[in-house]
Amino acid sequence: MSEIRFESSLTTDEIEKNFEGIDFFSGIMEGLNEALAYEKGKASAETYARKSSLPQVNVQEIRKSLSMTQKAFANILGVSCRTVEAWECGKSTPTPTAKKLMYLIGQDHSLVDKLD
Repeated sequence: MSEIRFESSLTTDEIEKNFEGIDFFSGIMEGLNEALAYEKGKASAETYARKSSLPQVNVQEIRKSLSMTQKAFANILGVSCRTVEAWECGKSTPTPTAKKLMYLIGQDHSLVDKLD
């Protein structure tokens, strides 16, 4: 039997960055607890909705790529300047909706014009 080999166009650093902030153990434990609750009759299979993973965003990097001040970026996102500041310094985390919006803006800068 030959050795299984995985190939990727990504570097090791890029692969590691893709998995930053992901706690695999917690995800596995959550799935096991859900399966146990189902087995014990405490939940139906429909109780558990599939959760999509949220994109990782670097708020400051996205904002700077747009050449925007914190105030201008906050206005686009519909949040306060202090909120953007807190996200950038790690005092708080963007909501799932804000993460998705910033991810999309980071991918397509023309969306800023539509949100302005």
